[in-house]
Amino acid sequence: MRIPEETVERIRQAADILEVVGDFVSLKRRGSNYIACCPFHNEKSPSLNVNPARQIYKCFGCGKAGDSVRFVMDVENLGYGEALRYLAKKYNIEIEEQEVTPEEQLKHTERESLYIVLNYAKTFFQDHMLKTDEGRGIGLSYFRERGFSDPTIAAFDLGYSPDQWDALLNDAQTKGYNPELLSKAGLTVTREESGKVFDRFRGRVMFPIHNVSGRVIAFGARILKVDPKAPKYLNSPETEAYHKSQVLYGIFQAKQTIRQEDVCYLTEGYTDVISLYQAGIKNVVASSGTSLTIEQIRLISRFTQNVTILYDGDAAGVKAALRGLDMVLEEGLNVSVATFPNGDDPDSYVRKVGAEAFKAYLSQHTQDFIAFKTAALLKDAGDNPFKRAEVITEIVGSITRIPDPIKRQVFFQSTARQLSVDEQTLISESNRLIRKQHDTQVKDYERQQERDARNAARDGGNTTQRSAAPAQNRPGPHDFPPDDFFNDFLDEAGISPAPREENVPADQPGAGQTSSGASGAKPTPSLKTPDAARPPLAYQEEECIRLLMNYGTRELEPGITLCHYILSELSDIDFQHAPYDLILTLYREAFSRGETLTAEDFMHQRPNVSEAPMTSQQSNGLQYQAISLTTQRYEISNQWQDKFHIFVPSEEDIGVLAEAAYGNILRLKKLIAEERMHDLLQKIRTVKDPAESDQLMADYMHFKRVDVEIARLLGTVISG
Repeated sequence: MRIPEETVERIRQAADILEVVGDFVSLKRRGSNYIACCPFHNEKSPSLNVNPARQIYKCFGCGKAGDSVRFVMDVENLGYGEALRYLAKKYNIEIEEQEVTPEEQLKHTERESLYIVLNYAKTFFQDHMLKTDEGRGIGLSYFRERGFSDPTIAAFDLGYSPDQWDALLNDAQTKGYNPELLSKAGLTVTREESGKVFDRFRGRVMFPIHNVSGRVIAFGARILKVDPKAPKYLNSPETEAYHKSQVLYGIFQAKQTIRQEDVCYLTEGYTDVISLYQAGIKNVVASSGTSLTIEQIRLISRFTQNVTILYDGDAAGVKAALRGLDMVLEEGLNVSVATFPNGDDPDSYVRKVGAEAFKAYLSQHTQDFIAFKTAALLKDAGDNPFKRAEVITEIVGSITRIPDPIKRQVFFQSTARQLSVDEQTLISESNRLIRKQHDTQVKDYERQQERDARNAARDGGNTTQRSAAPAQNRPGPHDFPPDDFFNDFLDEAGISPAPREENVPADQPGAGQTSSGASGAKPTPSLKTPDAARPPLAYQEEECIRLLMNYGTRELEPGITLCHYILSELSDIDFQHAPYDLILTLYREAFSRGETLTAEDFMHQRPNVSEAPMTSQQSNGLQYQAISLTTQRYEISNQWQDKFHIFVPSEEDIGVLAEAAYGNILRLKKLIAEERMHDLLQKIRTVKDPAESDQLMADYMHFKRVDVEIARLLGTVISG
């Protein structure tokens, strides 16, 4: 049995690293990250670092690292499948395990192919808007009229679809994309009568829709010309990659700011999100015109517990603000509402008054959802006593959905004052609703039991219990390899295990044991542990991979990313140490497909890392490498600049980054030249043929000149 990939992804997205780790240790904020005393070894000062933006943890004491799933495996001593079940239970995600079939394997492959073709379509629409007269004259002009800047257009991957029947179809086929795959991705449509295939999006500005990890999964498209037969907005259909009820437009661009500001602004449309983002209000997402769903609410809750709904100020906008928000309360989120003057929406209002005035308006006109709903319903009810009674019942029903009893009590007090009724009356009505809900649940349960009994009798008592104990399930293909895999994988790079701390008890991981308690196993290695036996070239290869993972997508100059620069410089060089050579190869493969890998691709084991199948050992080893190479133990305090006016250069600065990459390439090539010289000298001492000796000496002098020239560029002092 195995857990379906869709369920695994839901579990991974739901499992917030701060919540998961916070269940076991007390986290304290330090800069943008959180720290704690590591649960895997005994320590008095905290060395466990948790990164909420990347959803990973790393201990700088014992070397443990991973994501939420790996943390549960380590701390609870579980296999991979059991850890997934643990998290599924924590986040109320139902698991229906399945047998692996060839058809399902094909389906998984097709889903990954959808991501590839959707990314191609995004690039096609971008290029057509920026590089053709039609695109610049229509699509780009529209975005310019909306006031969108080039950085904003790039941040949201905006584009334009040609006003032709089959422009994308023809271009895709020329580039070798399968027409059937284009249809499954929702990019083409087949006319039933004639069988003619044509582009779904034609003559429209394109709004790519990204998932949380930033992959394009669908498109929204707006028509610009007047056509009564065509809808104003046209969206991608549901596909294997896109389920609109589980997606929020702008969540990828907004998620970090949502965490930082600890509030999420929820709007209706694409342009609302983009205009606010450009105005500096980046913690904003849109439901894209659909009713808010429970999946979307839980997606927001991964990043904050505070939601402010921004809606139009007209009557329709007010009614829209009331629909579905009880679900948000039920999920435990703190909901506020802000409406705008009649005739304005968030997009038009921020363009009218500017960013600062917009923020000031929000601070003055935002109120909690219960108070907003009460005022809106009372206004409609007027002095009619029957309608006012209905309002009381409606509001009590909303408050009753709030899971926190303290919050409920506070709302009963404030609502009683607003409605001019006795607080105890509201509480009594709430208790009545709770009892009614409980009775309904009991009856539903009893009816289900009766149905199960009838089914069992019909099937002769041979029924399958869906709630079978996880411990009885055999390990599936998602189960991780043993912990000592990391040691074997990294040993190939010459990396020694981290030294055992003297204060680690003998019965703790790190003292001759792994976290699973296997006596005699080596402790988890640390990539940062100095080792005299480790060759210098391994350090430079590691530094090269570190730069790629942290800054590969950064542009050193227009059109040239750091990844492009490094791969160009290393076009004829292969790394000598297995983990780094594998990662370099994966970067090359992805770059040849027009993609640039990021550390997150390795951390979260995304399928786009490699077109070829990878073993679980390789995948998990790469995850460990990515976390170790991108996690910093310390952050530079802002006080140096804010208080003492001392500017500390950051590696993220283009100049510093370019110099670091340039120096790394030179040192890498110098070490390779030194190794070649060493090998040639060994051969020169043993060769007897004069002609061969002369050739070897010529080769030696060539590498010697290379070595001297690189030393000069590095500013190294050369001794006689």
